[in-house]
Amino acid sequence: MPDSARNTPMSAEIRGQSAWQRALRGMRNHCPACDHKPLFRRYLKPVERCAGCGQDWTLHQADDFPAYIAIFISGHLLAPLLIAVGGRELLPMGVLALVAIIGALVLTIALLQPAKGAVIALQYHWQMHGFAPAAPASEGERD
Repeated sequence: MPDSARNTPMSAEIRGQSAWQRALRGMRNHCPACDHKPLFRRYLKPVERCAGCGQDWTLHQADDFPAYIAIFISGHLLAPLLIAVGGRELLPMGVLALVAIIGALVLTIALLQPAKGAVIALQYHWQMHGFAPAAPASEGERD
């Protein structure tokens, strides 16, 4: 499929949106381009095309970055809590370890889809990877 058919042209209204607006849309499981829901077909599998604007979401390359974001945020939320509770010896060490493990799992799983939605939205906003607009064909290629 040629690049011009893969990408939908961005209207002036869509181009004027900020990266923050698009990231919030992606975090809420909405299309970063038109705010249509859903962005994800399954937990971490984006829809192939948006039902609202037709944008192709198979072009993203989020890779492991959303997992790193989810782990980073989970650690920064849990660490102060665990340090405060552990420093005051409010809970036995086994219970504290169980709280840490369960808390890390729950937070990481809860943050993974919003993080991936934000990464996809920012890639779209900054026209990274396949989201860049198609270059016009040169005179020699139009034959």
